[in-house]
Formats: sequence, C-alpha cells, structure tokens
Amino acid sequence: MTELRLEQERKEKKKQKEKEKKERLRAEGKLLNRSQKQNRARLEATLAALREQGVEVPQIGEKKDTAQIGEKKDTARPRFGDRKKPPKKKSAQQETEIEQTDGSKEASPKIEEEIVPEVPPPQPVEEEDDDDDVKDAWDETSSEEEEEETVAKPEIKKVEIVTRSSSKRNNKSESEEESSEESSSEEESGSDDDSYSSSDSQDESISSEERIQNRIQKRRELAESNRSLDKLRSPVVCVLGHVDTGKTKILDKIRSSNVQDHEAGGITQQIGATMVPEEALRDQCKMVKGFTEMELKVPGLLIIDTPGHESFSNLRSRGSSLCDIAILVVDITHGLEPQTIESINMLKQRKTPFIVALNKIDRVYEWKTMKNKDVHDIIKGQSRSTKQFFEDRVKQVILEFANQSLNAVLYYDNTDPRQYISMVPTSALTGEGMGNLMALIVELTQTMMAKKLMFSEELQATILEVKAISGLGHTMDAILVNGRLREGDSIVFAGYDGPVCSQVRSLLMPQPLKELRIKTQFVEHREIEGAQGVKICGKDFDKAIAGLPLLVPKRPDETKILMDEVAATFKETMNSIKVTGTGAYVQTSTLGSLEALMEFLTESKIPVSGVRIGPVTKKDVMKASAMLAHDPTFAVILAFDVRIEREAQELADSLNIKVFHANIIYHLFDAFVNYRQEIKDKNREMFKNAAVFPCKLKVLPQFVFNSRDPIVVGVSIEAGILREGTPLCVPSKEFLEIGIVTTIEVNHKPIETARKGQEVCIKIEPSGGDAPKMYGRHFDHTDLLVSKITRHSIDMCKEHFRDDLLKTDWQLMVELKKLFQIM
Repeated sequence: MTELRLEQERKEKKKQKEKEKKERLRAEGKLLNRSQKQNRARLEATLAALREQGVEVPQIGEKKDTAQIGEKKDTARPRFGDRKKPPKKKSAQQETEIEQTDGSKEASPKIEEEIVPEVPPPQPVEEEDDDDDVKDAWDETSSEEEEEETVAKPEIKKVEIVTRSSSKRNNKSESEEESSEESSSEEESGSDDDSYSSSDSQDESISSEERIQNRIQKRRELAESNRSLDKLRSPVVCVLGHVDTGKTKILDKIRSSNVQDHEAGGITQQIGATMVPEEALRDQCKMVKGFTEMELKVPGLLIIDTPGHESFSNLRSRGSSLCDIAILVVDITHGLEPQTIESINMLKQRKTPFIVALNKIDRVYEWKTMKNKDVHDIIKGQSRSTKQFFEDRVKQVILEFANQSLNAVLYYDNTDPRQYISMVPTSALTGEGMGNLMALIVELTQTMMAKKLMFSEELQATILEVKAISGLGHTMDAILVNGRLREGDSIVFAGYDGPVCSQVRSLLMPQPLKELRIKTQFVEHREIEGAQGVKICGKDFDKAIAGLPLLVPKRPDETKILMDEVAATFKETMNSIKVTGTGAYVQTSTLGSLEALMEFLTESKIPVSGVRIGPVTKKDVMKASAMLAHDPTFAVILAFDVRIEREAQELADSLNIKVFHANIIYHLFDAFVNYRQEIKDKNREMFKNAAVFPCKLKVLPQFVFNSRDPIVVGVSIEAGILREGTPLCVPSKEFLEIGIVTTIEVNHKPIETARKGQEVCIKIEPSGGDAPKMYGRHFDHTDLLVSKITRHSIDMCKEHFRDDLLKTDWQLMVELKKLFQIM
C-alpha cells in the first residue's frame, strides 16, 4: 500500500515538474510547432545568405559579443556524443534551450555535437529534423507536452548567452543523463499513453507494452540466473493413494511426533500443508543409519495436507505441477487398488517423481513392533515366517507395479533410483519406517532434484482453495513455492468473470502446534518466503478460481500485462476440456474438481455440452435450456460443490431445467442417472403405442380358435419381435390391415412380447372404424402376416426403444421399410 502511494506521489511530482518546465519554455518561445519550424528554417536560410555576402549577422539565440568566446580553443578538435550521430551544425539558441531545460534528458548529446565551427550553415531540412529530435526527447519525459507544442507562440527573435564551459559540463554528465532517462521512462505508467495524440500515441502505447513485457521477462531471467545450489527451498510433497490406505494417518504421525514429546520448536501446521522444519526432520530421522552425519540443505519438507486427486490437480503453475515429489501410499495387504492406479497414471502424465510407502506392515503375520529403530533392522529382527510373508507381499506388489510398466524395489536394495521406484515399508500406526520415509525424501530431493529446488526470487504461487471464514470474509489458501509475498502487495489471479486484481490485506499462518489452544488462532506475517502454505485475506477473493497461478506485479503498469497472462492461462486450460454439442451442463468450484468430474463423466459416457467454474447464475440456466430443443433429458445442470443463486433456481424451475447439487461426485452422478432413467421410462410409457416393432408371423392352421371379431389363432414368429398393440397386415392381399394384437398368451399365461422361434396364441381385434376381417375369407394360413410400420413408428423406435431391438430386428425393420416403400 505504502509502495503504491509513494509511486503515485513520485509520478505526480514528476508531472508537475514537467508542466512547470513546459510553461517556462513556452514563455521563452522554445516550444515550436511544424509551421514555426519552417519559418525558423527560412529565416536561418536568409541569414546564411547574408553572411555569404559578407554581412555580419549573429546566429539566432546568440549575441555577437559572446558568440566567439572560447571559439578558438575548439576549432581544431570537434567533439562527438556517445550516440555517434553525424555532426550537424546547431543554432546557438537551440544550444541554449537544451542547456536551460534541466528536466530534458536527451539534450546533452546534441549540445556536444554543435562544437564544429567549420561545417556549412544548417539547411532547413536538417533544422526541422533536429527539432523533431528534441521534441521526441520531451515526449519521452512527459505525455502532455505534445498538445502544448501545437499551440506555442513563435518567438524566434529572442537571443541568449551560452558559454562553451557549460557545454563541456553537459558533455561530462551526458552518459549519466541518458541512463537516468531510460530508467525514468520505464517508470511511467502505461495509462499515460491515453494523453498522446493520434499515430504517435499508438506507437508509444505499443512500445510501452513491449517495454513492460521485456522488463518482466528480464526480471524473470535475472531471478533464474541468480538461483544457486547454496540456497534450496523446501520441496513440496503430495500424498496420494487409495481410500483407507493410511494417507491421513501418515500425516497425523508426522505432525504429532514432536507434540507427544512436548517439544516446543517442532512442526508448524500450515494452511493446506504441513511444514516439517529441519529440527523436526533431524529428530524424526535420528534412528536412520547415516542421517545424523548427512548435511541438510533443504530447510524442511512442505507436505500437502489435503491428499487426493483434486488437490494434486490443483497444484499447477503455468501448465506444470508444483508438486516436486509424491508419496504413493500402498496397503501392503491389498496391493495396488483402482484409485492407486489412477494416481500412478496422474503421476506419469505430469512426470512427477514419487516413492512408495508400503503401509500397514504391522498387519503382517506375527509382526513384532520395534520403535526408534531403522526399518531395515526391524525387518531383520522378525521371525522367519514373518519375513517370508513380508517378502511374498512385497513380490506381489512389485509384480503389480510391473503390470503398470514400472520397476519397483525396496529402498535398501535400490542401486539406481532413476530407473527403479523405491518402496519404504511403514506403519503409520506404530511409526515404524516413518523416519526412513522422510530421510529418503530429503536425500532424493537435495541430491537428484537440487537444481529444481534452487530458490528463486520470482514469485511462484498457486491458489489451493477459497474459503469463507467468520470474521475474515473470503480467504485464499495458497501454496507459495518460490519468491516472496508481502503484506500490501497487489496480486493478480483468475476469477469467474475474468482476471481480478486485488491487494493482500494480511498474510495469516497458524501458530505452532503447542499454541493451537490459544484463542488467537492465526498469526499475521509481514512477509512470507517460499516454500510455505499461507492464508491470504483480501477483497474479491470469492471470485478466485482454485488451481491457477497467483501473480504479483512489481509496478502498477505491469498489472494489465499480468492480467492478460492469467486470462490466457485460464482460457488455455478451459479449451483443453472437451465438450460436445449435446449433453449436460457442468459447474464446479475449482479447476481440480472440474477435471475430476469431467474424467468421471467421460468414463460413464455422459456427454457434456458446456462447463463453467463458479456459482450457478441465470446465464448458466439459459445456456442449459438450449438442450430443451435437442434432448430434454440433458436439459440439466450438474452443480458440484457450488452455490446456486436464488434467481437462477427460480428461472430453472420455470423453464423445467433440473439442477443437481451435491458435494460428492458419486452422489451427483447417481442422481443424474436416476433422473434420466425416470424420463426414459416416462417417455416409453407415453409412446409405447406409437412405436411398432417389426415382426413376421405364420398362422398355424391347427390352432384357429375364432375366425372373426376377434380373431384368435395360434402363430409362429418367423422373425422380429411381436408386442401387444402391434398392427398386422397381409402384404400378399395388397397390404390388407386385419387388426391390432391385443393379447399374447403362452400356455394360458399372458406375456407382453414374443421373439423369433416362439409359438404363441394371439387375439386380433379390428382397429377403430374398420370392418372386422375374417380368417378363411380375407386371409388364411398360406399368407404371411407382418407388422404395419410407418415413418413415425420407426422414429419412435429409434428415439425411445432403440435398446429393446437387436441388430437382426433392425435389419428386419429395413426390409419392411423397403416393402412398404417408406422413405
């Protein structure tokens, strides 16, 4: 906040100074427009002609008695500026202008170029170009002077005195002025561009934007080049695994180890993460062989405290995962389970290194617990049968990893960690192997991953979650991996309705574990250095999208560039999610939950027409209502863990749009599937008489029970499927309609349908308004009976009864369609 205010005051002072300078120059007649320049050029051409005729005339801006002071000293040696332009003859007045304009930064090079007395008099074109150069120099220091130039009064007769000594002083400070001019021009805000006029303003705005982008890029490159192996940050560790494998138990064990011993310094519980500092690592890993002698280069471990797919998906930065290394928890008694395999595929996709925690070794047959010992020694101390059982289970897990195209081996047998995944036997319940697990992570990260863990001053942070907390409003839980975040910093992040620029009101972190009972739950920090988990308080955080990066502009003019960068990242991420023309409308609270839900819907073969992150609004309901015209069963909104606005719910009710809301993916899926099934059953009941199934029947002459009104005969089904309500006709008698099948019986038991090969008894009643037909007169057993299909009945079968018909039934439908000449 203070930094922004000082920046604004500095800009205002600068503008005021430039305005005063402009007023002074205008009063002295030194701000010239194009016509004034041309008049001045013509006047100097006239003076030059007079001089050639021998008339002694002083140059403009110069008195005769002072123009020759010190001239003989400099005639022999012309001096040039650092810009290495061709020497040009300048007027003395212009020399005076530049010297007296103390705010102008580019004037000094032009002053030095003047000291060439032998060159010809200046031509009009040269004078005009030169004045343009001076104007450009003024343009770079003030955005308002160009307008003033156009109205400045020409006063070219005024003459002033300038000495060569002042020109020399300008020459000495030339390089300093140039460098200060460049730095001051960089500090100008991009918003000043609006004050420029027409084409000049357009050029300036483009160059300004490019300059800002170059500055940001140079800063990032400088931060990258300053990274050193001498200073490493804490690695971000993510815990993955199947339900009930012991993920949370492992985290609890890591957290509580120092508290049980009543140690003060230990572990700090952070927002969304558990920070294990160096002292706690040394304490928990003291039983591991060789660890006490190892030099710890990492300041600690940052273990993400929200295990699972969604949180892992949320840890992204510019397309790559922020998670440095993962712990894959595998139950030694169960091996790889479905969710474990999903986690492995996710790790492969993001190319994240991981180690395996073979958890629940205390469940091994006749396992003897030994605390505060290296797990390798604990295994050696078990009985022969226990060791045999343990080895069998390990071999089974190795085989299951091999099925996933991965090589795995116990960590103490691993000679090549790059080719083989290390497995650490652990028990979160007894604490066995936990020290070995953390020691292995430390060893791998500070040796093989040291270059990736070099601390950088360039901010690298990701929003993990957005929560509403009583007394604080909406807060943002973020993982700060690199760089520093300070109170009062401006931050840029992606929002539901576009990029958002806000300010950090406070940075909160919980107190150490032993002080959690104190009423003040959070401690404010002025500055946080990565890698840390932090809760940020500020304005407009309720619009933030979890799972996308958090950026901090160092200067006010960088805000727009970073907002564009965040918007492009969000757009690229959303475009990678594939949607179809017809399907359900999906809304979730975070990017990670959206990806998880989309993956689940894809596996369930449920199409999605559109997606959005954020609360359900009237606009979303209108988008979902577009499905009413295509497929009403998909005119639904699947809202996962988001708020539904009251107006949106009212509109959905009026438009008959179903909104499903749940906090668990499976509940949402079940509700949607049940709803679709209900609609399907309702439509089938509604259109069951309109849909005619294809069939061919042959009358059995020995089973004619009634020949007229109603006709009751035994039939054999030659092809297709016979259903109650099917209209029958006789193709050989010019498609004579004989009535509708009202009853189907087998062994005096009614049935709804009969398929090819069955012999059934049917009752045929005349359709409304037709005269009853008679067996023996209108048709007999030699005639083939077929179902009377129409274009409408075919469409109804396709829409509502497609799954009821086999491939052979559809082939018969095509055959009958040709027979009835239906287009």
